[in-house]
Amino acid sequence: MNIISVAVLGTRGFPDVQGGVETHCENLYPALVRAGVDVTVFARRGYVQNSTYEYKGVKIHPLWSPRKKSVEAITHTFFGVMLVFFKRKQFDVLHIHSIGPSLLVPLARMTGLKVVVTNHGPDYERKKWGRIASISLKMGEKLGSKFGSQIITVSRHIKNQLEVKYGRVCTYIPNGVQIKKPSTSSRIQKKYALSKRRYILAVGRLVPEKGFHDLMAAFSAINLTGWKLVIAGGADHEDDYSRGLLAAAVENKNIIMAGALNAQEISELYSNAGIFILPSYHEGLPLVILEAMSFGLPLIVSDIEANKELVENMDNTFPVGDVEALARKITLFAKDSLSSTCDEKLIEKVGNDFNWEKISACTLDVYHQAIKS
Repeated sequence: MNIISVAVLGTRGFPDVQGGVETHCENLYPALVRAGVDVTVFARRGYVQNSTYEYKGVKIHPLWSPRKKSVEAITHTFFGVMLVFFKRKQFDVLHIHSIGPSLLVPLARMTGLKVVVTNHGPDYERKKWGRIASISLKMGEKLGSKFGSQIITVSRHIKNQLEVKYGRVCTYIPNGVQIKKPSTSSRIQKKYALSKRRYILAVGRLVPEKGFHDLMAAFSAINLTGWKLVIAGGADHEDDYSRGLLAAAVENKNIIMAGALNAQEISELYSNAGIFILPSYHEGLPLVILEAMSFGLPLIVSDIEANKELVENMDNTFPVGDVEALARKITLFAKDSLSSTCDEKLIEKVGNDFNWEKISACTLDVYHQAIKS
């Protein structure tokens, strides 16, 4: 017998849809299903197949939304809330992810359901948004924080910020990671002529806040014989920035733009990389750092709060946006990469502290609190 029935909005869908929220949901909801929760995710058509399907026990129902970054999330959430309203007797809780969709939390409360909000970070700080979009996202953060039945944050620094700004007690439940055995595949390495432990790996969408332009500039400024830089990720909405990155890569034969890859391909790259780098300007709690830690990789990350929450050794950080400092850090780490081994302490840390079964149990507890409130 199912414990609770949950409807989910705010994610494009899964499996193998790039994005931190998507990866979070792809791991969280199957774990909740294993705990007896009935889960229905309302995904965005165009990112997933057009008809309803199941993934590891999670029912995924695609809804139409326009493929335009400024209106896609809010339009999809509106249609989703309307559908949940008509099906409200089927659900106990509506779980909304991210501050953009949270603009509709007051409307969602009118369904009569308890609405749990997960804040994945202040998206209005992202460079891709203009003034009006940033104002709307700030309003979404405010409405979600004030009207949500329960508020979840994926990092401690977000929890502290929201509690100060809005006077709401929030529950910290981090992102998680699956510990995987190193991949034995060599397909991607052969495709791009990569040598084991002789390439730098970066993973993420091709958007300005990820700082890949800084990484490419730093890598191009130094002479690392036999090394390559691999950036795995694509652009949800192609723009001047993503086209500029692709054009810059053409100028340097040692920079590989691998595009969006599936889980097996990404696992192969993590398993054989020499260094993992995340030069981002903005994050909630970066799943890609957790994934790199789960493979015990040497890390170089920008010194923003979200990254420092995971990477405690400041020797692994550089001032965000400082290309020269990043270049020096790469040169230093590359000297040690061939002799370094997987850091078992990192693997043990993520296994203990960022375990999806623990995370799902904490989320289920929040659902119970919301229903009782």
